[in-house]
Amino acid sequence: MQQQRTIDYADAQKALTVIVAELQRRNAIGVIAVADNHGELIAFARMDGAPFQSITIAINKAFTAARAGKPTREIGKKIRSADQGFDISYYGDPRFIGWGGGMPVLVAGECLGAVAVSGLSEDEDAEIASMGIAAILA
Repeated sequence: MQQQRTIDYADAQKALTVIVAELQRRNAIGVIAVADNHGELIAFARMDGAPFQSITIAINKAFTAARAGKPTREIGKKIRSADQGFDISYYGDPRFIGWGGGMPVLVAGECLGAVAVSGLSEDEDAEIASMGIAAILA
């Protein structure tokens, strides 16, 4: 029998708490999604005033990062590169996304889930999502 480790709701709440606090500190608004190791949503928060399109984007970023086991920005760079890239349909699921801000939760090379932020720049989304991961792993 195989057993897979995954983050749980308590872990997801830690990430949400840290991320919301950081967004408030920056006077910013965003959408946060936390997914398990299969990319399925565990927890979600949409701050007041966040763009509606960021809802689906954050959820898909978390899905993509968990399923691929890598940051969504890496996937985005590959699909935009004419030399080494490939079409996003390569992944076989329309939920895959290549914008930065989806970050896998990796422990000893194993993906336990993902944290994603949407609503700011790709760099800020990734930076703040990483803060949520640090809270989970602390």
